[in-house]
Amino acid sequence: MYGFPNVRSFIPDRWLAQGDTVRFGNVELQVLHCPGHTPGHVVFFSDAARLAFVGDVLFKGSVGRTDFPRGDFDALMDSIRLKLWPLGDDVTFISGHGPSSTFGEERKYTPFLSGRFG
Repeated sequence: MYGFPNVRSFIPDRWLAQGDTVRFGNVELQVLHCPGHTPGHVVFFSDAARLAFVGDVLFKGSVGRTDFPRGDFDALMDSIRLKLWPLGDDVTFISGHGPSSTFGEERKYTPFLSGRFG
């Protein structure tokens, strides 16, 4: 990995998939497959904390890029509308870049998601 000289690469025992649960300590995260930014993108959701780690699917004020190889804007929009929005407007999310927000704020104010841009 670039910038991490002491990190060794490895082959995972298995890949995470929709419906899996990741547990460490007393934390439990649901795995949501949310393709679009990349085909295998996943979101981690803690129902107890009402918190989602969304990576590059969603940002405060915008959505993830889909101009990478195999990126898919329609799949990204479906992931947001069908996987994230049903979790509730009160869910806070942490994206891969920038400040956190809530699904409710983004549903209301982000142009790509509020219907202002198609």
